[in-house]
Amino acid sequence: MDAVTPLAVGPGLARPHRWLCAHPRALDTVLALSVLALILIGAVAGPHLRHQPVGPFFVLLAVLSSASLILRRDLPCSVLAFTCALTLVEITTNDVGPPRTSIVLAVVVALYTVAARTDRPTTWRVGAATAALLTGAGMLFGLSPWYSQENLGIFAWTGLAAAAGDAVRSRRAYIAAIEERAVRAERTREEEARRRVAEERLRIARELHDVVAHHIALVNVQAGVASHVMDNRPDQAKQALAHVREASRSALDELRATVGLLRQYGDPAAPTEPAPGLAVLDQLVDGFVRAGMRVEVEADLRDLLGSLAGSVDLTAYRVVQEALTNVHKHAGPEARVEVRIVRTHGALEVTVVDDGAGAKPDGTEGGGHGLLGMRERVAALRGSCEAGPLPEGGFQVRARLPLQTRMGGDS
Repeated sequence: MDAVTPLAVGPGLARPHRWLCAHPRALDTVLALSVLALILIGAVAGPHLRHQPVGPFFVLLAVLSSASLILRRDLPCSVLAFTCALTLVEITTNDVGPPRTSIVLAVVVALYTVAARTDRPTTWRVGAATAALLTGAGMLFGLSPWYSQENLGIFAWTGLAAAAGDAVRSRRAYIAAIEERAVRAERTREEEARRRVAEERLRIARELHDVVAHHIALVNVQAGVASHVMDNRPDQAKQALAHVREASRSALDELRATVGLLRQYGDPAAPTEPAPGLAVLDQLVDGFVRAGMRVEVEADLRDLLGSLAGSVDLTAYRVVQEALTNVHKHAGPEARVEVRIVRTHGALEVTVVDDGAGAKPDGTEGGGHGLLGMRERVAALRGSCEAGPLPEGGFQVRARLPLQTRMGGDS
């Protein structure tokens, strides 16, 4: 009588169910017509009623009682009182033959609505009062004897309506509490993860600062001493330079140990190759082309190579590498990719666009740590990075890196 899940109505009725849920007034109208039909059927189905005509007054009461259910969501208590009043009129007047207690079905729906929308104490108070009033009227003015099944049926139906409404309300409250706890737990888990990441970053920064600052300060002092006494006291200068060498070696050892904590299992102990850059972009692209991907590169690197700062060169390479890896992973090796690297207004713009051909049927996007790491790399250079699906299909990654030219070597 109220909202049910699509699973409960069956897969074939899921679409009409969604429409009715989106139009509650239409749902209540259908319910009112169904209740009217049941009331009229019940009015002639009883063995003692088959030969008794249905009077127009009863039909009028049934129509009014059923029609009031259209407003049951807006005025639940008023609809309950109205249907109870019409039921009492039918039981006490007996216009044509014995009273037809099937009209109580409208009261059942109204009482269920009240019970489903209020608290438990109110439900049982209203339910008990409704059951006692209608059952008492049926025993006094209805069929004889007073304990006939029609009179007892009024009590059973009203009690069932109150119990069902209370059960539905409790279930809704239980589901809402579970969903709220799940959302709160997810939010707490995300906040805890962010807190741990922030604490770990702070710890790493503190470790690096402690390692580097002490030894670099010592190196600076000893280097100043060596520079001051180089001409007059070369022995002391030589000793100062020895202290510089010892301090720098200690700094390197401690820095290596600290950074080693960040390495994952299986990483090489130390890199044996120089950091990649746009100079080896053709090798990177060739690897994906051999895997079947169609990659077109639009870039004029002759004026850029050798003039870019190492951080910009490395970040641009990593952006292209991560974008091509995501295309291969999520759009498939048959995708067509365009890579554009242009220099505009003091910045290097890197754009990687794929056409989405060969994408997975579920349309999942690559939203893992790769894009997050890419954004963090670009943000570290005070650049901007945008990544997202295109309206016409496919995916685009665009990074803008402020240009930093070399000044006597990278710092």
